[in-house]
Amino acid sequence: MFVVTTNDVPGYRVTKVLGEVMGLTVRSANFGQNFTAGFRALGGGEMPEFTKVIYESRWEVMNRMWAEAQQRGANAVIAMRFDSGAIGTFTEFCAYGTAVVIEPIDGAQPQ
Repeated sequence: MFVVTTNDVPGYRVTKVLGEVMGLTVRSANFGQNFTAGFRALGGGEMPEFTKVIYESRWEVMNRMWAEAQQRGANAVIAMRFDSGAIGTFTEFCAYGTAVVIEPIDGAQPQ
């Protein structure tokens, strides 16, 4: 299955639009991560504890979006985007796009 940020997939045509799909999660860092990151903030630079939480969150929402697209019968998601926001001390992550069915223009099978 393809997941692309573009509105089309080169070499393929969209044969059916199945609608918007998304994956959503709300996360927070654990006490140890917050404690360690607090000390790192004094010196500046990257906080790997928070980077890990964000990376894992993006992976999770992509998987959830992908699963919803598959349940609808899609073999691709186009115009995929990420969004995030804060809810109190928690962070919300969302991946969304348009679930579609695509077929190769030349008749080859999609990967």
